[in-house]
Amino acid sequence: MSWEFISNLLLASVRMATPLIFLALAELYSQRAGLVHIGLEGLASIGSLVGFLVSLITGNPLLGVLAGAAAGILVNMIYAYATITLCAEQIVYGMAINIFAPALASFIYRVYFGAGSELVQVSLMETLASRMGITANGFIAKLFLDQTPMVYLAYLLVVFTVIYFNRTKSGLNYKAVGEYPKAAATLGIDVIGIKYTASVICGALAGIGGAYLTTCYTTTYVDGNIAGRGFIALAAVIFGRWNAGGVLIACLFFGFCDALQIRLQVGSYNIPYQFFQMIPYIATVVVLAAIGMKKAGPKSCGKPYRKEEL
Repeated sequence: MSWEFISNLLLASVRMATPLIFLALAELYSQRAGLVHIGLEGLASIGSLVGFLVSLITGNPLLGVLAGAAAGILVNMIYAYATITLCAEQIVYGMAINIFAPALASFIYRVYFGAGSELVQVSLMETLASRMGITANGFIAKLFLDQTPMVYLAYLLVVFTVIYFNRTKSGLNYKAVGEYPKAAATLGIDVIGIKYTASVICGALAGIGGAYLTTCYTTTYVDGNIAGRGFIALAAVIFGRWNAGGVLIACLFFGFCDALQIRLQVGSYNIPYQFFQMIPYIATVVVLAAIGMKKAGPKSCGKPYRKEEL
């Protein structure tokens, strides 16, 4: 195994981990406010399609990412209204988003391009090295310079999240809503407001995670391009013990598994490629089985908050 193979694998792992980081942070912000959201797959799907369309129409991948975030927020408001205002079952509405949003994305794509249309491609977002007009040579240079702005944003968001939840009064109030919402309300904290804020953040980050795939990673949109990343991100939050630093490590691990299966498919191993495609999902199951639920998430996760019960 050559250094070139290893270095390319590690660089690919960083890129493959990026959409997982956005999706896992979306889930982390949601659960820290007491909202279990298993609909990340659906939010990412609509973000991916809208990001692709806006990037195609405007020729600007950054606008595509912003549009993907807006689409994620819009769709997630359905979940927010049902679970926060109507106190509906969070798991049920999360699954509903997973069914509704990908179907909506597929419908919009076929209406816009027509059934049986040729594969449409867009230009990908430039890397920092390209914007600077330089060539990144060597592993370190490629790691820090040959990445799109969205990669840097994902890792900066992890740092921000660690500081926000552990070093700011606002972040501590936010976590209090996810742990003891009734106690938080007695202290004057706007529980409903924070839950809706969490839904906006969750929708935006999940939409960005989906848009990343069609503006920074691949040049086209296809049905099912999220490929289970929403559920892997959910596992990453559990793996990371509801801590942004742990979530980052989990996403890098799953990103490595994803990059590895792609590299193994390229090799001549006389093994069906479907076997290699299973690697990230097998890793997810093994990790969850090994870690278990020794430390549960925020205490109010999945429980509806009714203001009149105070």
